[in-house]
Amino acid sequence: MSKPLSTTDGSRDVMSSKYAFNTLDHEILRSYESIVGGLALMLGDHCEIVLHALDNLESSAICIANGELTGRRVGSPITNLALQTLHELNGRENPSSRTRFTRSKSGALMKSTTIAIKNSSQRVIGLLCINMNLDVPFSQILATFCPSEAQHDSHVHFASSVDDLVLQTLEHTIEEVSNDRSVANNSKNKQVVLNLYAKGIFDIKDAINQVADRLNISKHTVYLYIRQFRHEDFPEGEE
Repeated sequence: MSKPLSTTDGSRDVMSSKYAFNTLDHEILRSYESIVGGLALMLGDHCEIVLHALDNLESSAICIANGELTGRRVGSPITNLALQTLHELNGRENPSSRTRFTRSKSGALMKSTTIAIKNSSQRVIGLLCINMNLDVPFSQILATFCPSEAQHDSHVHFASSVDDLVLQTLEHTIEEVSNDRSVANNSKNKQVVLNLYAKGIFDIKDAINQVADRLNISKHTVYLYIRQFRHEDFPEGEE
């Protein structure tokens, strides 16, 4: 079982001398905070995600999700296992992650992965720790990865190029609009452009030309539709 680090052994002073953080180091760590929340949403309540900053081992946890699994919160100290892993990961030639099986305070079996966060000098400045509770019934774990009745599948295009992405999205959108009986036939091209605009497809270079060619309309007509949509989104004087 991993335990919080006792700072009476002088470890804090040794580590602090190695990690004199600058502004960029702190910015790098802050950029990982959104990853903590994203992983928690992806993996579910049975998985704890902890972000450690190594400038202060006494309160290294700067962001945490599902901390109730181990009883930790923001401001909790680093664990002995995390500290050991830190020494194993430090250095250019060493791998950037380690995975072990551990036990929580309650005795629950956990699979724990520790990922090193390095700055531009390849110095480890933080740790991203993922602890999955394996004592949770498998049905609960599986339920995390299955859509509920209120949710629905989203169509994702795993394209091999941006041209392929535009083409796949365009064809899928044309099919959507063609099957929508509420859209009049003489408005379908405009609706296709509107849907593509809402999907952000026109942020891709040359997408307008591809759309115009496929819909057999001029690119100026596509521009006109986009301007109309943008005017609706941003009334005059607000854009």
